[in-house]
Amino acid sequence: MNKGDLINEVAKVVSTKQEAQSAVDCVFSTIIETLKKGDTFSVVGFGTFKVTKRNARKGRNPQTGEEIEIKEKNVPKFLAGKAFKHAVN
Repeated sequence: MNKGDLINEVAKVVSTKQEAQSAVDCVFSTIIETLKKGDTFSVVGFGTFKVTKRNARKGRNPQTGEEIEIKEKNVPKFLAGKAFKHAVN
């Protein structure tokens, strides 16, 4: 399933496909804005989106074998909720 398929599923519940696209876009943008602030986004039974910091480290260029410094950065993570895990299994 991709974003278009998700919009089609939401459109079955709301009146138009445009409203469905607005709803899906609003949910995604809200999650992104929440994570940008450094907060977590939790949906009980589904899971939690959060940002963790990946520390700087040394790596290697695979073409040359030269050692390089990889900068620290923030990465998004998703932790599935208990009900979501049980539904999948």
